[in-house]
Amino acid sequence: MSNKQLDVQIMGQSYILGCPEGGEERLLSAVSKVDVAMCKIRDAGKIKARDRIAVLAALNLAFESPEAAPSTTLATAAVSDIPQESQHRLSQLLKRLDQVLEQDGQLI
Repeated sequence: MSNKQLDVQIMGQSYILGCPEGGEERLLSAVSKVDVAMCKIRDAGKIKARDRIAVLAALNLAFESPEAAPSTTLATAAVSDIPQESQHRLSQLLKRLDQVLEQDGQLI
């Protein structure tokens, strides 16, 4: 199977990406999602560094993906194994993380 090269732009920067024959539409869709996610974070105006924008966009996309949602059974089992004091501390840390990410232009 041969690879095809596509010239794409993400947040105004050009990239040449390889993809298998027949995968162009899927790759272009992914590029579009990444570009939109990165531009939203950039346009919020709080983050300027392209690498930080990329990391936050990747986290947003991973969080939103259907595969990222853990099954209820696994999530419940995992939480029940954590001591109560640790659950409280974890809850506090997650709230703090949400606040910081929100200030950084996080869209979640």
